[in-house]
Amino acid sequence: MNKIIELTEQNFKNKVLQSKNFFLVDFWAPWCNPCKILAPILEEIAEEYSNISIGKVNIEEYSNIAPMYSIRSIPTLLLFYNSEVLATKVGAISKIQLKEFLDEHIKKNIKTS
Repeated sequence: MNKIIELTEQNFKNKVLQSKNFFLVDFWAPWCNPCKILAPILEEIAEEYSNISIGKVNIEEYSNIAPMYSIRSIPTLLLFYNSEVLATKVGAISKIQLKEFLDEHIKKNIKTS
């Protein structure tokens, strides 16, 4: 069972930037309705994709991380691999759209690795 990790300013580098796997990071806030729509989709993706770690950054509690990646609106999803941002998706998206986004970028980077 793949669990979504709460990312903080203390663990972001260790969990995300030093990860050897693909890592999807969701930048969100408790008051954000599109973020609430995306949350159960991320739970399902975490169950279905064993090769991807998923974490969430609450931008109100950990406000120093989002500016490092020029996050201007939420929800924003960043896909990391080898400490680099491979792709970005802004706004609430459907599960199908998220799977297409992940499949496209993961396949492309596995071929180039």
